[in-house]
Amino acid sequence: MDGKLTDNDMDQLEQWIGTGPKTFKLLYAITRDGCVSTTFHQKCDNQGPTVTVLYNPQGSVYGGYVQESWNSSGDWTNDTSAFMYQLRFNGNDKRTKFPIKSGNSNHALFCGSSYGPLFGYVNGYDLFTFQNTVYSSGTFFVLNGQMDIGHSYDNQGVTANQINNGNKNVTELEVYKVEDGKRSKPIKQENLKPWRKTESWNEQFLNELTEDIVSFKPIPDLKVTDARILIIGPVGAGKSSFFNTINSIFRGRITQKARSGSAEQSLTTAFTPYKVKVKSGAPLNFRLCDTRGLEESQGLDVFECNYLLDGNIPNYYQFHPTIQITPKTPGFNASPTANDIIHCAVFVLDASTLEILTPKIIEKMKAFQRIMNQKEIPQLILLTKVDKLCKEVGDDVSLVFKSPEVEQHVEKASQLLGLPPANVLPVKNYHKEEKLDESINILALLALRKILNFAEDFLDHELDKKEDGEKGMEKLKSEN
Repeated sequence: MDGKLTDNDMDQLEQWIGTGPKTFKLLYAITRDGCVSTTFHQKCDNQGPTVTVLYNPQGSVYGGYVQESWNSSGDWTNDTSAFMYQLRFNGNDKRTKFPIKSGNSNHALFCGSSYGPLFGYVNGYDLFTFQNTVYSSGTFFVLNGQMDIGHSYDNQGVTANQINNGNKNVTELEVYKVEDGKRSKPIKQENLKPWRKTESWNEQFLNELTEDIVSFKPIPDLKVTDARILIIGPVGAGKSSFFNTINSIFRGRITQKARSGSAEQSLTTAFTPYKVKVKSGAPLNFRLCDTRGLEESQGLDVFECNYLLDGNIPNYYQFHPTIQITPKTPGFNASPTANDIIHCAVFVLDASTLEILTPKIIEKMKAFQRIMNQKEIPQLILLTKVDKLCKEVGDDVSLVFKSPEVEQHVEKASQLLGLPPANVLPVKNYHKEEKLDESINILALLALRKILNFAEDFLDHELDKKEDGEKGMEKLKSEN
């Protein structure tokens, strides 16, 4: 693991630190090493100058630099060169340095074995990251420290809320060793060969993708009017946002038909088979079936998943957090048709939090896979938020298939659920955009076209089984 700090971020930190070129070596990362204070000290004590970096789910990046070494003395350390900083806020560059105040350098950093990185104190902590052990919620870590910048460090008129969005949630916390030396610059991604080939991205290709999807129709011999795609995944991964993105493309404007956002529990609480409509209002021949997110102790379970796949759960059924659906539940569809069952399953995973998915969440998904495999339902992975993996893709989504970082995460997702890498589809959902973007549209439609192709393969196989079964019955009748 090379860390999430970009080369441009390193350039900025290098400028703030001064005294010439610097190299940054990753010592500690909570997604890799655990959010444990003793582990932090094992890896970071007596290492000389270090920079601590925190990344939160809103796309904000901030932290602190100290020239003195971390240690486990249980006391404050004086450091006149220390500073805090922010690099991004809500995903946008906001580069601000917060130097140590004159006369307050004796409280620059606190070095205690039960504490993670801790910066500054005068009747309050400037940045106290965490104490003892913090476990992942499944998509992020809720740190048990606090932030109230402006005590030992000059906050430059910026409040803590304007740095960390008013919360202690982080998707990653890293500590880098800072040494003198010139860094080797990465190869520009636009000069790399694509690891997955597509047509040239332009308006013509976008129109071709759009036409392919508009013209999609399920196999009529099965009396299926809409291909049903089950969208399933952990809370906050982007299930509802993917529907909103697809819907936006065909409506010609940014839409928010499905509830989406960041929350510790699922914003989706009902089984909702969303229709996608073109500008005229005509629906397309598929439904993106959203359902509640996966959680360790709540959320969709194996029994509910089985009922969903078999078409037993009625449209818009409201899941209850403690009461499980049964055949006696009002509205339970005891006689589903080929039009009710799920024709393709899509696991939605957040690329920026793959490393912190808990074993319980992973086991849930694998349990669902076992049921899907028994029913021969094809499966794919939708890898969302790939723009957060590297600055180049964040700036230009069309570089997604040239990004080594995205390729690495596609491989990780593939290994996680045992699906071929070709079944892992990177996307960037609409989130903060005010208008449609050609590259975001192309990437989303590439994914949707492959999903519909898989659904068509499933239906074609069902037709083969139906026809073979009918032939077998006719043969038995003729023999008798």
